[in-house]
Amino acid sequence: MTGIANEGAGAIIGEVAAVIVANKAYLSEIDGKIGDGDHGVNMAKGFGRAAERLRGGETLDAAMQVLSDVLMSEIGGSMGPLYGMMFSDMADALAGKAVIDPAAFALMLRAGLDGVQEVGEAQVGDKTLMDSLVPAVAAFEAAVAAGAGFGSALDRMKAAAAAGRDSTIDLVARIGRSSRLGERSRGVLDAGATSCCMILTALADGVAKRLV
Repeated sequence: MTGIANEGAGAIIGEVAAVIVANKAYLSEIDGKIGDGDHGVNMAKGFGRAAERLRGGETLDAAMQVLSDVLMSEIGGSMGPLYGMMFSDMADALAGKAVIDPAAFALMLRAGLDGVQEVGEAQVGDKTLMDSLVPAVAAFEAAVAAGAGFGSALDRMKAAAAAGRDSTIDLVARIGRSSRLGERSRGVLDAGATSCCMILTALADGVAKRLV
């Protein structure tokens, strides 16, 4: 199968939320080494609340919009607006589509990336979520352009997201509170890149297991 039905795919957001909630302590631990230490708490709160408000049976775009609304209005920190915009633009890209195929998923990813770039200033190399998001989107687009199957393209996206996350260990933070630490921010994973990798991986896994 080259795609999944959009109807009912909103359950994937519940699966993404479960991953974030399960990793609340880990994300806050990472964040605490060079930041405020509240990333996991805020993310778990936002994703958890969104999951509770899903009725079941929603399209993926409808569920993403519920998540966006919660992240934009109910959680603190800088990540709420960034992820909120990302999911809102992803939802817009999927609206009205009956089937989510590789082309639609690629459009969704690109829209999400564009949304983050509109509200943030970070670039690859700044030790932020962009270090995971940008290569992941590029990897999926390249795989689709090369004729890879949906599942294979998702695997490449996951691998690129993980490599991008891991690259932040050796980076010096240039954006946000941790940037004040300078060289002392080196040697630690970025919490945003880590949560972004979790989100993209859970999204990919949610789609992949529905491919038949």
